[in-house]
Amino acid sequence: MEAALYLIPVTLGDTPLDNVLPACNKSVILGIRHFIVEEVRTARRFLKQVEKAIDIDVLTFYPMGKHADADRFSRYLDPLRAGLPVGVISEAGCPAVADPGADIVAIAQREGLRVVPLVGPSSILLAVMASGFNGQSFAFHGYLPVDPAGRIRRLKALEARSVSEHQTQLFIETPYRNSRMIADILSACHPRTRLCVAAGLTTDKEYIRTRTVREWKQAGDLPDLSKIPAIFAIYG
Repeated sequence: MEAALYLIPVTLGDTPLDNVLPACNKSVILGIRHFIVEEVRTARRFLKQVEKAIDIDVLTFYPMGKHADADRFSRYLDPLRAGLPVGVISEAGCPAVADPGADIVAIAQREGLRVVPLVGPSSILLAVMASGFNGQSFAFHGYLPVDPAGRIRRLKALEARSVSEHQTQLFIETPYRNSRMIADILSACHPRTRLCVAAGLTTDKEYIRTRTVREWKQAGDLPDLSKIPAIFAIYG
């Protein structure tokens, strides 16, 4: 197997692997013994889903954690420099997208090491695809401010940017604050602005709906997303 930094997608939730990951990913994963992971416990569980017979104890895991540490990350690439394949596994979706794995990839790219992204689910792309909004120009902003006043200001700024640039604006929230986020969007944005709520993507709890702010208010059937990961998109 060729030495490279393999970016290994995982499921977005409790979804059968065969539904969202190509079979060829398995052969790549089984050829790797060194994994840089966001969280060791969930990475081990994912690898057992890929192959029940995999011997976890012969594998080496390098935890990324939530904060970048350039010196530590650089050491994690020593096996790759020695000619061995290394895998990167995120908590959900595609590594290096809204994820500390991007810092690992940046080091590899600076050193001219081969980087191979594998195919898998991305909540950002799936939300854009399903929203009906501009798929040629979009921006993902991660988490918005927790402070209510700051969040309202940010929402108004993103709405204005969407109008001026004809650009889809996407962001996320911690699940237990999803309902508050929806309420703030409906409060801050123009009645004609469209809002897409895409939650539980690829899982049996999947919910995707696009309406104008006015229609969301009139419908009065906001979903309970307090325990479901969601991504929000607005288009003015």
